Amino acid sequence: MVRARAGKGTLGCLVSIMLVIAVSYFGVNVGRPYWNFYQFRDRMQQEARFAAKRSDITIQRRLGAYADSLGLPENAQRIKIRRRQGTIEIWAEYYEIVELPGVAREFYFEPRAVGTF
Repeated sequence: MVRARAGKGTLGCLVSIMLVIAVSYFGVNVGRPYWNFYQFRDRMQQEARFAAKRSDITIQRRLGAYADSLGLPENAQRIKIRRRQGTIEIWAEYYEIVELPGVAREFYFEPRAVGTF
């Protein structure tokens, strides 16, 4: 015996697909700045590991170029470095604006790395 389908399953599936697409879209828009932050911070940690072999200006130039390649705001290229008694601290501060439908949100990031040499 064959029964006709009411069609309710198709609408539920469509709503589920639309929900997954919306969550993915907003997740990518919000997730990208955080991903860039983690990459930038990782590069700072790498520069801190090799600080004994590089001057502050070289570190600033390398990190500034990397921030530019990630598409970070200009403030991210203002790298601050402090050396004290065998330690180095590298950091930057910047804001990223994430635009969602009807809302623009500003996120503050402060990547930081500390190392010894």
